[in-house]
Amino acid sequence: MADLQEERKKEKARSSTKPPKTEPNARFRLDPKLLTQIHETMVKARVLEERLIRMYKQNDGYFWIGGPGEEAFNVPLGLQVHKGQGRDYDFLHLHYRSSAILLAMGADPLGMIRQQKNTVNDPHSGGRNFANHSSIREWNVVPITSTIETQYSTAIGSGVAHRRHGGKGITIVNGGDAGTAEGDFASCLVWSSRPMQELPIFMIVTNNRWGISTPMETQHGEQLISDRGKPFGIRTRTINGRDVEESWFAIRDAMDYIRSERKPFLMESYVSRMYGHSSASGANLVQGEADPLADFERKLASAGVMSPEEMAQIREKYTLELLEMSKRVREEPLPDGSTIYDHIYYGQKGRYW
Repeated sequence: MADLQEERKKEKARSSTKPPKTEPNARFRLDPKLLTQIHETMVKARVLEERLIRMYKQNDGYFWIGGPGEEAFNVPLGLQVHKGQGRDYDFLHLHYRSSAILLAMGADPLGMIRQQKNTVNDPHSGGRNFANHSSIREWNVVPITSTIETQYSTAIGSGVAHRRHGGKGITIVNGGDAGTAEGDFASCLVWSSRPMQELPIFMIVTNNRWGISTPMETQHGEQLISDRGKPFGIRTRTINGRDVEESWFAIRDAMDYIRSERKPFLMESYVSRMYGHSSASGANLVQGEADPLADFERKLASAGVMSPEEMAQIREKYTLELLEMSKRVREEPLPDGSTIYDHIYYGQKGRYW
């Protein structure tokens, strides 16, 4: 118990919102061009989520749930996905805090705004699902569901397909720390690690230390969730997912291992939950929660990669663009009641009995 409490103290210290101590001539390992791309995508993702929250509070959406505070991990992940359709490419089984991953892959935020408003033009669900429940067939993004952690079960299927097909394509699945209590997570550990039948699955747990309103320290007997992969012989790693470069290189190394060895990898990434669980808990900014975007911007300025003025201009740019998108979507129609039965099964229209 003392060891667990000490680990929590260390994690709290790592989560401090105080500016990181950087040398005046601090240097990044990543190329400045890539750093600016990551920063711009992080800003875009943050502004999008804040716009979706405003839409909900303005009665332009029924519910919000998303991933502000996960950008420093999710953007590097999205930029390293081998994107395409079919078994030669990566399959993604994501959860509802993954908007930054998809934006990094090139997704149009307009589609996510349309889903928040539930308009008929929503490209992910035709206005029939919650916000951040994306589905992009041409990029192997399996439909995101609200059921907790079932994506770890469906990931087994594409993992088997990737093993049989060969090549470099891998299966990527992510979820939260609380959801690892579900049997689906354990099933993924079992099925991905069977001797001589290992699956090329990248299992990711983004740990924000909360399960809705339940703190992590009251639920987990293990000190690190990643340790749960070790009895299965799965390679594991726990990282600070609030740090861009640590995330980038950890993701790169894990992907290289899975692509070459065709075996699973379990990564636990500590992230922030900046606006609470969802609109069900108010969707208000959580005071004292570490902000990975603000930390990254301080480092960029300290290293001379970008100036505060340049970063402010990027935020203003996306603030205006997404505001205009939301105004446009406000005038779009909602789905007609006659379409309620469409697409319950693939290609099906109307009642199916």
